[in-house]
Amino acid sequence: MRAHLGDQLVVESPATGAARRDGEIVGLHHEDGTPPYDVRWSDTDEVTLVFPGPDAHIHHLEHEHAGAAREPLPDTHETESVFTAPRSARGANPGDIGRRVGVERRRQGLSLVEAARRAMMSRDYLAYLEEQPSDPSLATLIRLADALGTTVAALRGGGMDLPPGQGHALLHPQLRNLAPEECRTLLSTHGVGRVAMSAADGHPVVVPVNYEIVDDAIVFRTAPDSVAAEAAGTEVAFEVDHVDDAMSQGWSVLAVGPASVVSEPEAVRKLTQHAHTTPWAGGERETWVSIRPTSLTGRRITPADQ
Repeated sequence: MRAHLGDQLVVESPATGAARRDGEIVGLHHEDGTPPYDVRWSDTDEVTLVFPGPDAHIHHLEHEHAGAAREPLPDTHETESVFTAPRSARGANPGDIGRRVGVERRRQGLSLVEAARRAMMSRDYLAYLEEQPSDPSLATLIRLADALGTTVAALRGGGMDLPPGQGHALLHPQLRNLAPEECRTLLSTHGVGRVAMSAADGHPVVVPVNYEIVDDAIVFRTAPDSVAAEAAGTEVAFEVDHVDDAMSQGWSVLAVGPASVVSEPEAVRKLTQHAHTTPWAGGERETWVSIRPTSLTGRRITPADQ
């Protein structure tokens, strides 16, 4: 017996041949598609580990589509099985879990093939999860989290509204200063940073912004009447960091320098054209502000033996 993710396992009555129970195969434990399987039962929606007996058979997903072809399951680990998405899901937008899986996979620098191999699943099924709304089983999420070096809670977005750093500190942490070149390298990853400054009313403020690095300058765009735009013409601090909750490690980089509005039309055009992201806050944000650091420092927390 061999199956693909998404196939249906049907258990029949040995006396009448009628289906007694059925469920979707949502997890494979062997790359060649042989048992056991993780099955989400249609009558309870629970997922259990199943070793099919003689009264069980596989209903392949493509049987529902006339004329659909199915490649045979592989006999080696070098060939990947084929998963065909249900017709109702094709062309839909990706779900939140799929987006998080895709982002984490690309962050780790993994191809679909390598990530699927690590998670012991079909490359096509992983692509389906990333591209379509889906509700993968807990077993599937556990394998994906392990393959991507993250947690099930992170893939589900459970910690989205919690500040980072909720875990325990390292037993023997080491806090070390970063050289300017390493600070520049970390800054050049782009993303979200924080601008610290004095607002027009004299109060200190910290504003998160999507930023870029262009010719050693930190640039971000905002609305002309926003608090962030008030940074222009003043000396500001800009901070960016990364926290690895699972390993209780992280780094931070602090840049200090004067901020100014980018007003030259050609420079504005190039910044807009080559920006990696648009401002998450949305709306009309076409005022570019540039920070040229005069001071660049950073720190990193690692285990003492690293």
